[in-house]
Amino acid sequence: MRRRDRDRKYYLTSESVTEGHPDKMADKISDSILDELIREDPSSRVAVETILTNGLAFVGGEVTCDGYVDVNDVVRDTIDNIGYTEHEYGFEADSCGVMTAIHSQSPDIAQGVDREVQGAGDQGIMFGYATTETEEKMPMPIITAHKLSKKLTDVRKEGKLKYLRPDGKSQVTIEYEGDTAKRIDDVVIAAQHDQDVEDEKLREDIKREVIDPICGDLVDDDTTFNINETGRFVLGGPQADTGLTGRKIIVDTYGGHGSHGGGCFSGKDPSKVDRSGAYMARYIAKNLIAAGLAEKCEVQLSYAIGVPEPTSILVNTYGTNNIPERKIEKLTKEKFPLRPAEMIDHLELKRPIYEKTAAYGHFGREKEEFTWEKTDMVEELV
Repeated sequence: MRRRDRDRKYYLTSESVTEGHPDKMADKISDSILDELIREDPSSRVAVETILTNGLAFVGGEVTCDGYVDVNDVVRDTIDNIGYTEHEYGFEADSCGVMTAIHSQSPDIAQGVDREVQGAGDQGIMFGYATTETEEKMPMPIITAHKLSKKLTDVRKEGKLKYLRPDGKSQVTIEYEGDTAKRIDDVVIAAQHDQDVEDEKLREDIKREVIDPICGDLVDDDTTFNINETGRFVLGGPQADTGLTGRKIIVDTYGGHGSHGGGCFSGKDPSKVDRSGAYMARYIAKNLIAAGLAEKCEVQLSYAIGVPEPTSILVNTYGTNNIPERKIEKLTKEKFPLRPAEMIDHLELKRPIYEKTAAYGHFGREKEEFTWEKTDMVEELV
């Protein structure tokens, strides 16, 4: 791969959504159910999906667990914690309908996974990405968009902007010169709100309480702000837009930068390499970058169902490598655990940590539970 022209100016955009967005609500419900099942049985096999629509939460999927979880309670508690607690929001934790259709994992799949050397829970391709352009080793557009969405939720839950409701979105466009992020060109915020708030007040408040603290010095006189440009966002959440688990896979990963294998994460236990493989690929890419072996790095892993060894490993540094890519690939194969059971053990994935991943990005957040964000392999690589 050739390095991008160092003097070329271009723009990159990423979006994020709040935890009250219907798709993210569905992700959080699915991962909350997963967490409760893992608490009951760390070896639970889980693949659950949630659909949310006007007045109804429907959970379906496959579960094998040596324990019991009250799915109805988990669904309602998750919706309540997100903030859908008022009847006027059009969707409310205590009054919405909850339906379930859950059955056990197919024995045909289980026999390929439950063997002495655990095989992958499905075929698939996974990507991990890291870059030096931010402290979090993430692309600046997506990490900034996530911070804006999280701030929008924080000012609502803290009561700073009492008229805000749970649904919301952000979008950020960054101007680059070569590989360097120079400034924020455009910020988009869509914030659900109460009936009687004035547009001008909302825009001033959002600019002051949400955008300014996050965007800081990257904003200049030419930056544009598009805040609730339709002029009204009262109707939101599942009443206005059906939510579905796994429909925000680009928000969950790198904001459209690098590649995506197509599989979602939420609601899946770590025997599914869609999740554990993607976490390991991020872990590898971030450690390679932290070790100074490249400035950008994308790692692709692929697996076949029932087979423990990856079917392929590819490292792409976009021409920013400081040692030959073939040597980086050799280090990857030698130093990192790549069988499903090894990945699960190394990253400690049989823990109830997943509800926290479901909003504001699976990557780029330095939480103790997010072991795939550690750079503890650097000494092994240099």
